[in-house]
Amino acid sequence: MFNMQGAIFDLDGVIVDTAEYHFLAWKQLAAELGFDFTRTDNEKLKGVSRMHSLDILLDVGCCTMSDEEKESAAAKKNTWYMGYLETLKQTDMLPGALEYLDYLRGSGIRIALGSASKNAVFILEKLGIGGFFDVVIDGNMVSVAKPDPEVFLKAASALSLSPFACIVFEDSLAGIQAAKAGGMKAVGIGKPELLLGADMYISCLKDMLFK
Repeated sequence: MFNMQGAIFDLDGVIVDTAEYHFLAWKQLAAELGFDFTRTDNEKLKGVSRMHSLDILLDVGCCTMSDEEKESAAAKKNTWYMGYLETLKQTDMLPGALEYLDYLRGSGIRIALGSASKNAVFILEKLGIGGFFDVVIDGNMVSVAKPDPEVFLKAASALSLSPFACIVFEDSLAGIQAAKAGGMKAVGIGKPELLLGADMYISCLKDMLFK
């Protein structure tokens, strides 16, 4: 597909769905701050960094915090989130994700993870799939969040590939925009009307096994 030499995957919503755990942790933080955080509000956090997500949540609740308070609140949310992740296992992977990674590995395609998550390595370990990835670029290694292409450009560079030789698999509009800004092809996972600009649309990675 598209002469792909490198495949770069987002994590949440592409390989595994930890969005529910994020939502529960953010909702818990909002409740502690005295307001409700809905699933509709949570849609605004897709593909967004932890600190930017906190800013959005505070905006929803019309709250303000000092930088020190923000760091403390984000750390608290992450502690709750990590507690939910303790139950994560390989069977929680999204349909076709494991099989497609295995297919790419067998085909000699270089594989990278490009995720805003700062817990990406931990999640890969819990899923038992770290060995599939030649490169992992996560939220600890980038300074600018999607839709800036930094995370994907760093992944391509670490794979020793031109961005034009890489395809990004994303489930967020910010991720699609980041891939395109970096000069890469983008496969949107989800509803096309929510992922404008992608070069191809699929419902999950299982669809890639039949392309």
